[in-house]
Amino acid sequence: MEVKRRTVRTLVARLSSVSEQTRAEALSELRLMTKHDAETRPLIAEADAIPYLAETLYSSSHAAQEDAAATLLNLSITSRTALMSTRRLLDALSHALSRHATTSSPSAVQSSAATLHSLLVEDSYRPIIGSKRDIVYALVDIIKHPSSAVRSIKDALKALFMIALYQPNRKTVIDLDGVGPLFGLIQRVSISGIVEDATAVIAQVAGCEESEEAFSKVSGIGVLVELVDGAGGESMRVRENAVAALLNMVRFGDERVGREVWEMGMRMVEGLAEVAESGSVKGKNKAVELLKVLYSGGNVGVLGDEYIST
Repeated sequence: MEVKRRTVRTLVARLSSVSEQTRAEALSELRLMTKHDAETRPLIAEADAIPYLAETLYSSSHAAQEDAAATLLNLSITSRTALMSTRRLLDALSHALSRHATTSSPSAVQSSAATLHSLLVEDSYRPIIGSKRDIVYALVDIIKHPSSAVRSIKDALKALFMIALYQPNRKTVIDLDGVGPLFGLIQRVSISGIVEDATAVIAQVAGCEESEEAFSKVSGIGVLVELVDGAGGESMRVRENAVAALLNMVRFGDERVGREVWEMGMRMVEGLAEVAESGSVKGKNKAVELLKVLYSGGNVGVLGDEYIST
């Protein structure tokens, strides 16, 4: 282990070299070490490499950006505390994400979004990261930009999902006009995995009072009803997510939402019954709850007091 520690210290010291080639070689080595040798990850964090890696995300070199972002992603697996305690790390990740269509390489954008997803595994970091509106805005911009790579969209959606697990962050997603792009993905992207991830985020964002107005602007209830119906060949996961979204809308909305779900939802009863019969355990339970709402005329009072989420 001592040999590894000395090797790490040598490489980290080279990150501050005046030679661009020396810095590039050290970055490449650190990336490979963190990928193939898990024991080196805490050693690299302890050697104060994270500030250098974060600063490199501002580099004009795509190769440097990619190596730094990938190394940060690998470190986030075992050294989340070290990353979150590094000053301006989130600013650096935001910089890489916000320039997804200009100076950041697609690979760096993807690794940066994936790093956020990894950090957000810790419940306590969700309020912190979610309060960084520039990060949320950048993630939303990635999913709505027509030139974004599929992998970038998937990584951005996964990060948004984790952010939205913390209820106060859902309003932030809505305030930053995230609802339109999320529903837009359903309509313009035919890749099943993208639609599944998008509807998972929608189901979470639906769980706040502000969702009623935002969803109405994109005919959200109608879109979700069609997804539950399954006539378009939607996967079971997409249909379950749509059920969860409708349940959250009913719970957090006013009586008008319950009435609209009832009026429009009667045409999805057959599809809803299929989810109740063939879905996952969680999906079946949610489908049964939504059926109760429909058969009660949109009365939310038939639901239990427990919070409905995906």
